[in-house]
Amino acid sequence: MFCSKVKEFLSQKNVDFTERNVAADEAALGELEKLGYMSTPVTVIDGEAVVGFDQPRLEKLLQN
Repeated sequence: MFCSKVKEFLSQKNVDFTERNVAADEAALGELEKLGYMSTPVTVIDGEAVVGFDQPRLEKLLQN
């Protein structure tokens, strides 16, 4: 549910992003675990991780 909201938000802002499906990609799951997370979505912007759909934080990170 929140994954689609993040993708829709980024698309509306014309932000290029790479979608990683942790259910189908073991390497992506490993990267998620290395970041210390076990839930999705996790959006990484300039090294900063945003868990879930936190629109204010996403907007702030995209402004930098």
